[in-house]
Amino acid sequence: MRRFTALLINTILVAQEFKFEAKTQLVIVNVTVRGKGGAPVTGLKQPDFRILEDGKPVDIAVFEYQELSKDSLPAVEIPKPAALPKKPAVEEEAPKETPNFRDKRLLVLYFDFSSLPQTDQIRAKDAAAEFLAKQMTTSDLVSIYTFATSLKKTVGFTQDRDLLLRTIQSFGVADAVEMEAADAAEPSEDNEDTAAIDETEFAIFNTDRKFAAIEDLAKELAPIQEKKAVVYFSSGVGKKGVENQSQMQSAVNMAVRSGVALYPIDVRGLMAMPPAGDATKSSPKGQGIFSGREQGRVREKANDSQETLFTLAADTGGKALLDSNDLALGIRQAQKDIDSYYTIAYYSTNTAKDGRFRKIKVELTTPNRDAKLDYRPGYYADKVWSQFDASDKEKQLSEAMSLGNPVTELDMAVELMYFRIEKGRYAVPLAIKIPGSQVGLKSGRTELDFIGAIRDAKGKTVATLRDSIKVRLPEGASEQLAKRSMLYDAGFQLAPGQYRVKVLARENQEGKLGTYESKFTIPDLDAGPSAGVSSLVLGTAREPLKAAIGKADGGREKPMKEPKPGKEPNPEKAMRKAEKAEKTTQRSVNPLVRNGGKLAPSVTHVFRRGQSLTAYGETYSDTAFARLAIYRGKERIWESGGLRPTAVREGAFGFETVVPLRQLRPGEYTCQLTVIDPVAQKFETRRQAMAIAP
Repeated sequence: MRRFTALLINTILVAQEFKFEAKTQLVIVNVTVRGKGGAPVTGLKQPDFRILEDGKPVDIAVFEYQELSKDSLPAVEIPKPAALPKKPAVEEEAPKETPNFRDKRLLVLYFDFSSLPQTDQIRAKDAAAEFLAKQMTTSDLVSIYTFATSLKKTVGFTQDRDLLLRTIQSFGVADAVEMEAADAAEPSEDNEDTAAIDETEFAIFNTDRKFAAIEDLAKELAPIQEKKAVVYFSSGVGKKGVENQSQMQSAVNMAVRSGVALYPIDVRGLMAMPPAGDATKSSPKGQGIFSGREQGRVREKANDSQETLFTLAADTGGKALLDSNDLALGIRQAQKDIDSYYTIAYYSTNTAKDGRFRKIKVELTTPNRDAKLDYRPGYYADKVWSQFDASDKEKQLSEAMSLGNPVTELDMAVELMYFRIEKGRYAVPLAIKIPGSQVGLKSGRTELDFIGAIRDAKGKTVATLRDSIKVRLPEGASEQLAKRSMLYDAGFQLAPGQYRVKVLARENQEGKLGTYESKFTIPDLDAGPSAGVSSLVLGTAREPLKAAIGKADGGREKPMKEPKPGKEPNPEKAMRKAEKAEKTTQRSVNPLVRNGGKLAPSVTHVFRRGQSLTAYGETYSDTAFARLAIYRGKERIWESGGLRPTAVREGAFGFETVVPLRQLRPGEYTCQLTVIDPVAQKFETRRQAMAIAP
């Protein structure tokens, strides 16, 4: 249900034709059969197996037995990094012929350099080199992938240990810096004040890019029908910036469908949690180190970063190695889990491209109590966009909200904010940002659909969203807005508590869908020892409301009808109408709108040096004042003077300040608003991670 006026800005690109051709799908199932003691059961033939899809038997089209040897290769000496060139000639030394994957164990060593500090990089490299030099078997084929700002295949599947070892040892610590390119780059002087940030901004703070890289890796491995194990070296996936559970679920589903099992390794190993921190961090201030609050916060942060690793492993059939200093143990576990197995394939008789889950069941035709079968439980069917009528389109959106296989074809960043309206009630603006380059545009027109739901801690739906936006651009505007983004916003009224939001967006030229799902909390600002402070909103400038290029229908207020002559008005009905009108007025309160202009949230929190940052927050005490500061790491780079609040509505006082960013070099920062109420002797801070691009 829409609550606030929808605002759309900056759309682009001409839609391309989309063609669909229905094909019969070959489904590959790798089945491991183990008997007593876990030993593989060999000698089974095709007639010994029966496969059912959604309870219906299917005909087996392909049947093979993959016999893997456990004979170890002779140990070799690990080369020293100092003796290697900075960049090995991998492409020249890589095998030219495609390896034969039959009877081979496929292991991928995947280094997430975006999350590995220098010390963890060394530990990960040492563990990988130790395995390659001393524990590879005659059946192992190893590939190496890296991720810093994008997925990169460094070495394809090979048994050439010399090549693999020299590649591992050649990795440098510079690869670990996520914002290295932004730090080193100089800003362009051309159109610096008006240059727009294109879709690359969606990848800087977005945790989704890690999951998207895993999904891309699974897609790349999908054509190989044998089992694949991806050993994922990471220092945890922190919950920083934009979080999207749908992208993680999409990556998991692609891995399951591609026969990929993830084996995450927390390279940090066994972590000590001293109350005051270790020697790499400055001591925390305040009473938290004595009350246990600071220790709990540190532990909670560590657990959160490991939770995602555990989920990736559990949902794909792998195992996570956490809190262990023997990192090579995780690689050996992946090696051990891929034992001799049967490759069975069949053609699905269900050709519907509905995105639904298809359950697979494999049985032995001759019952054997001692035999245990290990295989993937099913797969998700494809989803396509092809000549849907209005009913099909509406049905697709409704079903997409309940499907367990989210679609992430359309990149989107979402931000939820909260502002106190009255005691126990909060305005919750929701902003969705989509790269304009991903939205089809024909004759300067397009249409977008938005659907969503917010559920409370008990799973009850407390708010819904449904909008259809028609976008019309003036002639010639498409080229002018070619590198801009599009922003849609809505809003709700909610009580304090914990919630889960799920939102889908669809552009109707090519039918691309995007899904966002995450948890969020609205604190009770009237309770507790801290000063009541709203969300901190970061934007560039206030946009006039008339600048919107699309608007949701149905948001206009209807005039009250006069009663017919001779008919007395119903007092109870009039009272209900008045109450409904009052609720509608309350719901329409948008704290970001003032004096005919709207502060458009950045959502991705990425700005250019030529722009100015507009920061806005609210307090609910007229005796409070505030300061805004920008930090780079722990160093304070900029600080405002004392900010006095301005009354914005009854009981609410806003702080708004503009910060020119030309003085700051590209990189990652933290923007912090500190609110102090000297009368009530309370204070509170709100922080937002942000980045400055050239």
